[in-house]
Amino acid sequence: MSTDTPPTTALADLNLQDTNQTPEAASPNTMMVDAPEEHIVEPNDVETDDVAIINPDNMETDTLLASDYDAMKELVLQPLVEEPRIIEDQVHTWSVDGWRALLKKEHGPIFHAGGYPWRILLFPFGNNVLDQCSIYLEHGFEANNVPEDWSCCVQFALVLWNKNHPNIYFQHSAHHRFTKEESDWGFTRFLETRKMFNTVWENADRPLVENDCANITAYVRVVEDETGVLWHNFNNYDSKKETGYVGLKNQGATCYLNSLLQSLYFTNAFRKAIYRIPTQEEDIMNNSAYTLQRLFYQLQTSNLDVGTAELTKSFGWETRHIFEQQDVQELSRKLIDRMEKKMKGTEFEKALPQMFSGKIKTYISCINVPYESSRIEDFWDVQLNVTGNENLLDSFRDYIQVEKLDGENQYFAGDEYKLQDADKGVIFQSFPDVLHLQLKRFEYDIQRDAMMKINDRHEFPEEFDASLYLDKEADRSESWEYQLHGVLVHSGDLNAGHYYAFLKPNKEGWWYKFDDDKVTKATKREVLEENFGGPFKLPNGQVRPLSNKKGPQMRPNSAYMLVYIRKSRLDKILCPITAEDTPEHLHRRFEEEYAAREIKRKEREEQHLYLGVKAITEATFQQHDSTDLTNFDATPDTSPAAPRFYRLLRIATMKELVNQVAADIGQDPKRVRLWIMVNRQNKTIRPDQPVMDLRPTVEETYNRAAAHRDQALRVWVEVAEEVKADGTAVWPTYGGLANGVVVKNDLILLFLKWFDADAQVLKGVGHVYINKEKKIEDLIPIIMKRMSWDKLSSDERIQLWEEIKPNMIEGLRGKQSLKAAELQDGDIVCFQRLHDRKSRLSLTDKSDKQSSEEAKSLDRAEDAREYYDFLLHKRPVMFRAHPQRCDPEAHPAFELVLNSKMSYDKLSEKVGEKLGVEPTHLRFYTVNASSNNPRAAVKRGQNQTLSAILMPAGYGQLNMNQRIDALFFEVLDMSLAELDTKKSIKLTLLSEGITKEDQFDILVPKNGQVEDLIDCLVKKAKIPSEEEAGRIRIYEISNHKFFRELERNYPVISINDYTTVIAERIPTEDADVKEQTQFISVFQYHGEPSRAHGVPFRFLLQEGEKFSETKKRLEKRTGLKGKSFEKIKFAVVRRAQFSRPQYLTDDDILWDVAVNPDDLLGFDHPDRTRSVRNGAGDLFLKG
Repeated sequence: MSTDTPPTTALADLNLQDTNQTPEAASPNTMMVDAPEEHIVEPNDVETDDVAIINPDNMETDTLLASDYDAMKELVLQPLVEEPRIIEDQVHTWSVDGWRALLKKEHGPIFHAGGYPWRILLFPFGNNVLDQCSIYLEHGFEANNVPEDWSCCVQFALVLWNKNHPNIYFQHSAHHRFTKEESDWGFTRFLETRKMFNTVWENADRPLVENDCANITAYVRVVEDETGVLWHNFNNYDSKKETGYVGLKNQGATCYLNSLLQSLYFTNAFRKAIYRIPTQEEDIMNNSAYTLQRLFYQLQTSNLDVGTAELTKSFGWETRHIFEQQDVQELSRKLIDRMEKKMKGTEFEKALPQMFSGKIKTYISCINVPYESSRIEDFWDVQLNVTGNENLLDSFRDYIQVEKLDGENQYFAGDEYKLQDADKGVIFQSFPDVLHLQLKRFEYDIQRDAMMKINDRHEFPEEFDASLYLDKEADRSESWEYQLHGVLVHSGDLNAGHYYAFLKPNKEGWWYKFDDDKVTKATKREVLEENFGGPFKLPNGQVRPLSNKKGPQMRPNSAYMLVYIRKSRLDKILCPITAEDTPEHLHRRFEEEYAAREIKRKEREEQHLYLGVKAITEATFQQHDSTDLTNFDATPDTSPAAPRFYRLLRIATMKELVNQVAADIGQDPKRVRLWIMVNRQNKTIRPDQPVMDLRPTVEETYNRAAAHRDQALRVWVEVAEEVKADGTAVWPTYGGLANGVVVKNDLILLFLKWFDADAQVLKGVGHVYINKEKKIEDLIPIIMKRMSWDKLSSDERIQLWEEIKPNMIEGLRGKQSLKAAELQDGDIVCFQRLHDRKSRLSLTDKSDKQSSEEAKSLDRAEDAREYYDFLLHKRPVMFRAHPQRCDPEAHPAFELVLNSKMSYDKLSEKVGEKLGVEPTHLRFYTVNASSNNPRAAVKRGQNQTLSAILMPAGYGQLNMNQRIDALFFEVLDMSLAELDTKKSIKLTLLSEGITKEDQFDILVPKNGQVEDLIDCLVKKAKIPSEEEAGRIRIYEISNHKFFRELERNYPVISINDYTTVIAERIPTEDADVKEQTQFISVFQYHGEPSRAHGVPFRFLLQEGEKFSETKKRLEKRTGLKGKSFEKIKFAVVRRAQFSRPQYLTDDDILWDVAVNPDDLLGFDHPDRTRSVRNGAGDLFLKG
């Protein structure tokens, strides 16, 4: 083997592009294909084989020889689209002999390019692939001597050629970013071995590898990595480290929001203004000003990408909203407007208008007389046309171009000057310091009946002079030159695209690309040329064609919003943000949150070393107002009745636990005893026995407890009431150990609860010890003393109940012993003061059925058993006003805790009481769980319960999407009973022809007629009566086609629920016509009659009338004017299936063409009422 390294070629700053990178370029270690993806927008359909295939070049011409290195380099190292500066070109040839005798893996000699060592890596018979030769380029550093963070960007080609016949060769080209981790790159399937050895090469009489000999030449071009991310794979990329800035996380489809937020953040004056909004007293997460401050603060201080969930939540957005892409211009305007409102009343309230708002004059100026009509308005951004304009300056000229009003379009200049020729247009009075320009990249295409993205090339400058577009009287004392600060880009098409931004944070310095969570340096070519749109351009100026030759490849990415800053105000707008500018409460809050996170992190890391302990104390029990002794899922910071929580090392002794608990509750440890809580078979948790030996560890004690349903040890804390002289506690039972055996007497531990019937509350009182041989009635004196009740009145008695479990409450018999009643340690006894009228009924004999019957009143629980039943079935329900049928501002949302067994009428009473309205005038609606919008109205039923309303029977697929904790309500004008006698009809009232539609819900008596419906409409819509403005007719439509006209005596109960009801004033020309054959039904469609839209109507035919005159009547009848009417194509459409529309000319006579009674007149035009936002809901910001 020998090597031949020609001298280094002359270095040049060539503007180059790679066109020969093979899709099989890969590392031999990864065996992966490295194909750069080019996301292109192609305006025409592309055949399946139209893909970017990089074909290996062999013998291009008879004269091109592999030994002619300069000529070959021109062939294999084509100009790169990124146009990086060339550092060095190097050509190296490795002469390979004895090919079949080579090892599985061979390295060529070291050569140098760009100051680094390189070599060729050869697998002569394939790298884990059969019948292939694999060749790679790799760096030549020793394995352990590769510099840290080393990288080198290289465009290279590998040429295999016959050393004796250099016209026989084969080559592949690629480019790659070489790093310590990716040390080699090349071609696993360089060439099939059978073609190398056994096949006569194309147009030659010998093989490529002849006599086991061949040359491999490496053409290596080292290029400058100006931005540090050329051909970067972004594995382990650190935006903060590389650029000093961090990105924003994409929640789903919030890239449009991220690009706008970064633009506003780097408008430093805006950031400073946001920091000045007073939020010290409102640092809550539903305040959008506060969450925006938090976001900006994190972008300043964080080393990692920042989330926007807090901000979008404060906007009131739900999950579905973050997957809808919205209009950035609308979002920008609403966000700035929201922040401006937050500044009202502060000394900075004019900060945002001064920054973003300019003034524009709309005028009509007469040419021949001194008369002008004009108005001056504020603007916050300028929307410029892209279509028909080559650059930004053309778009500005287009924006302010003057329209001549002459001829039939003359302007009426008042009684003095009458009709006059005039100029109509707009002109700028002033521009803001920060100028937001919206490029109209999305427009409605009338041919496709859809919004389309405009990919036309539209250039914008780094600087421009805005004074050219100012009114001649505008102030020019200061320069109106503007400098580009931001370019917001959309890549893709209308339905599937991505947003990112190029921003220049400082007056001088680099541009940066902010692509969600990734921030990289950017070249001016990336900022400008690559975002002008239009077809791809090769470095030599040619347009890259599509392989099917239907048109050029269009760039998918183009600027849609530009941010310019007035040059004379650059220092003011890009002012540095100092620590003093950041609100102190923000800094303090984040420090607190960081400290809390660190504590939690440390706890997680050390969690295996610690065991939690949940302790019930006398104080927590007395705060408890529900079943059992506590709610073990509650936490002390949310409820005073929650168990106390302690965290101890698992190796800590029980004595240490006692000491910690005693210190917490302010007691001497000698007076504190812990009882282990156990899970009973009835699923309650009660104290079982005290811990007598304090030497075991808390983990050993936890493990001795029976079933572990909790990750923490659960205990009840007892404090001794009596102590000896030395301070040692005197315990009523389990007094100590005798010969290692626990001493237990006949006393049992009971917990007392009091049901206060007057206050309707259940309260924990405390614990008592009593001998199990005592009678139940012996508890009464103890209770009287504990409650400080002197005596009972003559008509009172105390009733006792045992709380066995939440749904099992049993009365206790006074003469029965505690032992006979099977009371034991840890049981709960509830007591209640009862008056005679209640005591006359033996509560212990009362059946569960009787209790349930009485509980139905649900206004009050008369006894403890009823109240326990309420606790078992109570349910918090959120009530909101129906958004369309009720005023949410007049009736704010509220929550009630209700019994799920409550009837519909009782529910109405409770809600009516809260709202201050008659309960009979309320109607309820269930709530969609996904959208939180109202569903169907709830039907009032005699046996309808709240549980049945929230969880209907057969709670299957149909009702799975219903919330079980919320209802909407509507305050009615009449009682629900009266409403049941009415029929609700959704009616559309037409005015101004068919151009204006107003929807109404009309309630008409079920036994009423269409005439009654008209009377109700007049009152509801507050329109003139028929006597004042003319008769009204009612007709039904279905699928946008006329169905039938309803006679005035037609019963409303028979009106179809599945048709749309239309009301309109009868036109004057129709008023006296009796023959229905003189009318034709008119409907609207676009392209095909099956694509109907809009409101149909009936139109009077006139015999012998040319269609040119008919159109004038149609224009008057419909209210459609100007271009909207001129663009309509008119056709007669036969009812016969598959019949084609017969389009009409001005000379046709509609009376003669529409000869069949069921012929229709069609308006062929696009549906202008369609949403242009592809299903996205209206944009809103609440916080």
